[in-house]
Amino acid sequence: MARITMREAISQALWEEMERDPGVFILGEEVGVWGGTYAVTKGFYDHFGPQRVKDTPIAESAIVGGAIGAALTGLRPVAELMTINFAFSAMDHIVNEAAKLHYMFGGQMVLPLVIRAVGGGGRQLGATHSQTPDAIFAHFPGLKVVAPGTPADAKGLLKAAIRSNDPVLFIEHATLYQVRGEVPEGEYTIPIGKSQVQRPGRDVTLVTYSKMLEVSTKAADLLAKDGIEVEIVDLRSLRPLDMGPVIESFKKTNRAVIVEEGWLSYGVGSEIAARIYEEAFDYVDTPVRRVAQKEVPLPYNRNLEQLALPQVEDVVKAVKEVI
Repeated sequence: MARITMREAISQALWEEMERDPGVFILGEEVGVWGGTYAVTKGFYDHFGPQRVKDTPIAESAIVGGAIGAALTGLRPVAELMTINFAFSAMDHIVNEAAKLHYMFGGQMVLPLVIRAVGGGGRQLGATHSQTPDAIFAHFPGLKVVAPGTPADAKGLLKAAIRSNDPVLFIEHATLYQVRGEVPEGEYTIPIGKSQVQRPGRDVTLVTYSKMLEVSTKAADLLAKDGIEVEIVDLRSLRPLDMGPVIESFKKTNRAVIVEEGWLSYGVGSEIAARIYEEAFDYVDTPVRRVAQKEVPLPYNRNLEQLALPQVEDVVKAVKEVI
């Protein structure tokens, strides 16, 4: 298998799907001539042309609204939002149209739409450009929400999202683009809505996704030196949410720590903890712990920003506490 960056994996997925299906096209700010803010679509404009790689104005509502219209006519748009924070400007389109039209019209309409959005903090972009509002979007039925943590998952899940007839919000963490990993060569997809055990263990179940998979893995390496073997379950998708591997792991370890970058209150961790208590209460040996971002607008100052974000030592501390 080739070892490539997540940026390259996402770019490959887009390129391959555009070659495979002429109905797939890309639209967004600077995706064409500039090649994308994060260089994901570099070279696409010259190869596929302006009809399939469309630069748009700085107007997220227009980007998503146009993509919805295109999807309703049978095309497969991939709308790029420079940051998930700008998705708030298109909230009505995303949650009241994309997520609901198929259901409201009794299945007469399909929306094969992908919205790629860059999320997460850690790059000193300030409070309004560094949020992790994944749980907000996962709240709405009808909208699939995907957030991969490895290059292989990013490629396989994005290809599956483009081929899906449902609207998909595909969240790419800003600090993962340079992360390298083994990616299978040739044609492959990964089903949306399937969690996966990324690291086997016996002592504690560690549930996470996206950037926090990297943080959790580093914590697991440190804990292993103390003889503590954690099992890491990567959610990969927040809606649909696959609790099967989580519950199966918890029944083995009887302890769980949930790690997310979003805020603690009303977050992904709250939902996972509630499901564990509902579905596996008889197996609970200690209260489920949650590790999340401090509940403040993310600071610009690098030291304060890192202090607010979940760190490896926070995960290590939580695991030792449940032990």
